[in-house]
Amino acid sequence: MVGTTLVGMYAKFGLVDVARLVFDEMGMKNSISWNTMTNGYMRNGKVEHALKMFDEMPVRDAISWTALIGGFVKRGQFEQSLEWFHRMQLSGVKPDYVTLIAVLAACADLGTLGLGLWMNRLIMKQEFKDNIKINNSLIDMYARCGCIEFAFQVFDKMPEKTVVSWNSIIVGFAINGHAEEALEFFNLMLKEGFKPDGVSFTGAPTACSHVGLVDKGLRIFHNMKKVHGIPYRIEHYGCLVDLYSRAGRLEDALNVIEKMPMKPNKVVLGSLLAACRTHGDISLAERLMKYLLKLDPGGDSNYALLTNIYAAVGKWDGANRIRKKMKALGIQKTPGFSSIKIDCDIHEFVAGDKSHVETECVYRMLELLSFELKVSGYVPEDMLSESYEHD
Repeated sequence: MVGTTLVGMYAKFGLVDVARLVFDEMGMKNSISWNTMTNGYMRNGKVEHALKMFDEMPVRDAISWTALIGGFVKRGQFEQSLEWFHRMQLSGVKPDYVTLIAVLAACADLGTLGLGLWMNRLIMKQEFKDNIKINNSLIDMYARCGCIEFAFQVFDKMPEKTVVSWNSIIVGFAINGHAEEALEFFNLMLKEGFKPDGVSFTGAPTACSHVGLVDKGLRIFHNMKKVHGIPYRIEHYGCLVDLYSRAGRLEDALNVIEKMPMKPNKVVLGSLLAACRTHGDISLAERLMKYLLKLDPGGDSNYALLTNIYAAVGKWDGANRIRKKMKALGIQKTPGFSSIKIDCDIHEFVAGDKSHVETECVYRMLELLSFELKVSGYVPEDMLSESYEHD
């Protein structure tokens, strides 16, 4: 037990090689020892070592599989996490509630509603179907998959709720455009005696920004610290910037950025830059780029967005200048991709992609659709971005 504890301690502090030395020197190793070492490798990004350790395990239990599945989720490799969950199912090892929470997180990030529904049915057959953390994960998954009705059903049927439960449904309503419901549930949470936290004060202002309730959003923001004593974090200032930006009050949004006590990040600045495109404010966009270039001088997305802002108002010289600057700095635009879910499988495509196994069928269908659009009188617009792709 002492050896396993040392392995976990060293791995936690990033000394995974030292943890491995301790592991190798252990005379007696049990499943906890193996799982701890595997989790240590995943925690420190040594995926290949973790997989090798997993393969060498004499016995694999739910914790062994969860170490990999949860590790992939934390690394943002959601498809791999679902692949390993599938292997776990085939192995006959029964997942525990920690496994299911990790898989639901992957479903939420990938938007795989079909698999999420299957997971819900699986959970209903388990003894932990009323587990609060499981239900909170279900709410989050359904909300992020755009199925807010199912999210509310889970929330409504929960025998016991926590502030996380309320936050999940409030944020879920907000991100799905149900601003009135988000604000209603925010007020209901307060009436029920739940103490809001920092997450609560991202959902409510987001709802206000979506319906243009600037004054109400400002009151919520100020009450966060004045009434509830919750310190502001950068995401709360981001909500304030978004609130002003969506209302077209771009100078007020910039004023928040310039006076906030911490340095703005790419998300906060990007929100205002996107609003500059919507409102055609070239001057402010150029000022924002100075901030963005300090934060991420090699980032392509902001250059591309500024190019599109110039193009939207017909300033081709400015657009060409940005394109030339990107070339001079060796910055290439990262190709965007589209994805579609069919039978719980996610298929991704980039522009001009011909690597898919069904490429021939895909292009035949596109030709058919293009023909039908032309017959219906549709004339495609000449987009600046298309001409730039061939510069």
